[in-house]
Amino acid sequence: MVKKIRNDSIFKKPLGDKLETSKKSSKKLPIKNNNEFKIFYKFSLVSAFLIFSFFSLPSIVNFLNENFILKKTIVNVSKKNFELILNKKNNKKVDEISISDNVFDDIDVFLSEEDNTNTSRLSASTIEQLFEDTNYSLKKVKKTKLVNIGNSLDHLPVEMKNIENVKKRKNLFIQIVLPLIIEENTKIKLDRKRLFLILNKNNNSNSDINWLKNKFKQYGVVQNDLATLKIRMDEIPVSIAIAQAAKETGWGTSRFAQKGNALFGQWTWSGEGIKPAAADNNSKHKVASFKVLQASVKAYQRNLNTHSSYKKFRKERAIQRDNNGKLNSLELVKYLDKYAETGIEYTEILKKIIRQNSLIDFDDVKILPTSNKIKNLI
Repeated sequence: MVKKIRNDSIFKKPLGDKLETSKKSSKKLPIKNNNEFKIFYKFSLVSAFLIFSFFSLPSIVNFLNENFILKKTIVNVSKKNFELILNKKNNKKVDEISISDNVFDDIDVFLSEEDNTNTSRLSASTIEQLFEDTNYSLKKVKKTKLVNIGNSLDHLPVEMKNIENVKKRKNLFIQIVLPLIIEENTKIKLDRKRLFLILNKNNNSNSDINWLKNKFKQYGVVQNDLATLKIRMDEIPVSIAIAQAAKETGWGTSRFAQKGNALFGQWTWSGEGIKPAAADNNSKHKVASFKVLQASVKAYQRNLNTHSSYKKFRKERAIQRDNNGKLNSLELVKYLDKYAETGIEYTEILKKIIRQNSLIDFDDVKILPTSNKIKNLI
């Protein structure tokens, strides 16, 4: 009987594989546990970070806003549209056409509606005493940046040229014209504020529409061009107005200022006026005269805001408004070279008057509010 010989080699390999598999399995277990611990550790860290971020995010944002954001810009839709119209080269020309007729029609109406218009002419000594009694001085105005328009006068004193002290004469002149200029600028400021409120409305009332129509007429704006109205409806810096009044009247001593309340030497070909002594017989122009000083200031501002000769002046003013909101009178005055025949020489004289008399100090002066309502408006 033949015995089959068992070949262990046949069984050793499977047995060896089994043992090796067993060994490998026993070695893998601790590695698997270690990986699971790492995953759990990472997950915990991420969760903690996210939770901390959500809780601390508002504080971080506030900190960045307060410490690192230097300039915030609030976009006004109407302002954005205005910029597009102003800078769009292929668009219709802005601030080009002015209707000379009707631009000054409302001035006489304005005068007739004033119930408290004082048409009497006070002497220089009486005016000085009045200002002293009401504690009105230029030094105080510069300190408080406020002026009481109740100190407004209708006429210059006839003794202006008799005041030999130049500084005293200049101070009195500024005291007289300052409230008038501030008052008219405030009216324009309030109109401009209402204009922007209307433009930011979705729907406008009939009173808003009628108001706009009236302003288009006053500022000589055609085709209801809002961009042009925005450019024209703006203040004239106080320092420029005072300097021009001083130059045109010789600090209140000229015949035109004394007889016609003409502070700015505006010419007229059809209205009431005084013929210049140096004008030839064929000349038809006259220096416009007014019932009161206030009307002269109003007409002057309307002139700069509507006449085509001052288009560059208005454009520069609009650019300054768009950049920082504050008007630079020494830059703006450069664009008034067409106001007088002497051109650039005239603007240099105005600059000199502004600097020598520190007139820029009056540019940020406001009306002394007599009530909370007026205070909120200005």
